[in-house]
Amino acid sequence: MSRITQIAPENAQGKTQQLFHAVEKSLGMVPNLMRAVGNSPAALEGYLNFSGGLAKGTLSAQHREQIALAVAQKNGCDYCLAAHSALGKMVGLTSQQIHDSRALAAVESKTETLLKFVGKVIDTRGHVDDADLQDLRDAGFTEGDVAETVANVALNIFTNYFNHVAETDVDFPRAEPLVGVERGQAFDANCGCAVNA
Repeated sequence: MSRITQIAPENAQGKTQQLFHAVEKSLGMVPNLMRAVGNSPAALEGYLNFSGGLAKGTLSAQHREQIALAVAQKNGCDYCLAAHSALGKMVGLTSQQIHDSRALAAVESKTETLLKFVGKVIDTRGHVDDADLQDLRDAGFTEGDVAETVANVALNIFTNYFNHVAETDVDFPRAEPLVGVERGQAFDANCGCAVNA
C-alpha cells in the first residue's frame, strides 16, 4: 500500500485537477504515480513539463522508453519497470527490445551504445570518461542528444526515487523479472549474467 496518498482524480482540486485532466487526455488514465506526485501541484507540473519538453527533443520515443527501462532496472524500480514496459509497447518496442533495454543491450549497435552510456552515467553519478562520450559521438549521437540523454536519466531517477519513497501501488501489468538478476542490477544478454554495468 502506498505510503503517500494517491489522490483519486474525482477528488482532485485546483491545479492538480487541471493537470490530472491533461494526463487523462494523453494516457486515458491517471497513473498512481501521478496521483501520488499530485499532492504537490508544483512537483507534478514540473515533472509533466520536463517530460513534455523532452518528448519534443531529438531522441525518439523508443530511445526515451529504452532509457527509462535501463534506469528503472538499475534503480530497482518495480513501478517504472511495469509502466515503461507498457509504454514501450505503445511506442513500438518488442518484448525482446524491452528485455534487452533492461540489460543495457540492443541488437542495433547505436542503441546499445546509448544504453551502455546510460548505465555509466548512473554508476559514475555523471562522472563518465572522455572515452564514454566519444563512444556516443562515434555512434552518431550529437551534443544535443547527449544533453537529452542525461536529462532523460535525471527525469527517470526522479520517478524511480519517488516510487521508492512512496511505495506507489503498481497499476500496470508487472514486468517479468530478468532471470538471475537482483533488484538494482542489469542483465548482460550476451553472457547471460547479472552485471553492475
